[in-house]
Amino acid sequence: MKGFLEDANYSIGLLDEGVNVGDVIDNCIYEHTVTGNNTFFVGDLGKLIKQHIHWQNVMAPVKPFYNVKCNSTVGVLEIMAALGTGFACSSKTEMALVQDLGISPENIIFTNPCKQASQIKYAAKIGVNILTCDSELELKKIARNHPNAKLLLHIATEDINGEEEMNMKFGTTLKNCRHLMECAKELNVQIVGVKFHVSSSCKEIQVYKHAISDARCVFDMAEEFGFTMNLLNIGGGFTDYEADLEEVNHIVSPLLDTYFPEESGVNVIAEPGCYYVSSAFTLAVNIIAKKAVQDDKPLLSKVEQIRSDEPVFMYYMNDGVYGSFARKLSENLTTIPEVHKKYKEDEPLFASSLWGPSCDELDQIVENCLLPELNIGDWLLFDNMGSGALGEQSAFNDFQKPPVYYIMSISNWCEMQDAGFTSDTLMKNFFFVPSCIQLSPEDRFSIAA
Repeated sequence: MKGFLEDANYSIGLLDEGVNVGDVIDNCIYEHTVTGNNTFFVGDLGKLIKQHIHWQNVMAPVKPFYNVKCNSTVGVLEIMAALGTGFACSSKTEMALVQDLGISPENIIFTNPCKQASQIKYAAKIGVNILTCDSELELKKIARNHPNAKLLLHIATEDINGEEEMNMKFGTTLKNCRHLMECAKELNVQIVGVKFHVSSSCKEIQVYKHAISDARCVFDMAEEFGFTMNLLNIGGGFTDYEADLEEVNHIVSPLLDTYFPEESGVNVIAEPGCYYVSSAFTLAVNIIAKKAVQDDKPLLSKVEQIRSDEPVFMYYMNDGVYGSFARKLSENLTTIPEVHKKYKEDEPLFASSLWGPSCDELDQIVENCLLPELNIGDWLLFDNMGSGALGEQSAFNDFQKPPVYYIMSISNWCEMQDAGFTSDTLMKNFFFVPSCIQLSPEDRFSIAA
């Protein structure tokens, strides 16, 4: 498709009203089938705009600082800059990427709780002064390397459902906060606020209640030491589901009104990442190898149609955990892909597993699912791949980062303009994708044959 494959580094296809994401994916698959069956992403940047407008409608008093580590691709960062969000960075690389967009240092926070001294010095050099801290040693390291640092004390959230180990991995206790304030006074380091984080898997009202009330205690404690506290960071943990954001707001809003009312002068921020980007990206992968095995215990034995004498298919794809599925190593991904080729509704389905190309036993992407029988060269589409799949990746087995093809519908573009979100740099990267790029239904499902 002209405009995409010729300049995959960074351009945004502005889709005519007659074109949708499926059309773009079909055409990209056609081009990649011709040029070598390489994996690729399609990113719908219009979804970021919709998510931001929804955030403003639901969480208006809380300013979002986009969590860069979720997705640091140039298209995403350009859109987030145009939307006027802040940026939460966890490394020198991320700070440099954001700085290159012309973002003011006041709108960047260095959130890594375990920072290298060289990266603290870099933050000081470029004027990024807000850093997080949760231990005495980290406090002393910051004091040595960043004389203008303004710290957010990262407090641990309450143990829920026996997850104490994860909750205490980062964050300090209320008791230790007093000790850290004493150290900060001795070292002449400013403490300006508090940060906490609640996992996206937890929606218990008690967790937020205790976290926000604990933050209030830290603010009150800070007054005793003469610190001027003006910033509360309620962290990330926001999913991309609209109902989830509304549920969190329903919990958080009255607590903030109680403990940090507007007249307190405390600015409340958050670090949404997955919320913005997860559903905006689709990953297309190609089947590069196939194996049929017999298994006395079928992968999906609970499905009556699967008999023990039927084959179980193992499919190997040209992307895996040492590439775009790196998140699979630390999270339980359960996404079942969509088969791109057309198949009959009554076509038999077989127990299947999906593997990356590394020949590593850890490189299993989907343990079991029902799929029609696939052939080498067929394509699979994984939705919701925008978070964690587009950061720094390894070069295992000569893995190359997949190209990203950015798109936006005209209606989303108009929404962005109407809302006053503009960027001269962003505008230079748009190109028009007319409705004539659409393939016929026959072509769409024959291109991989």
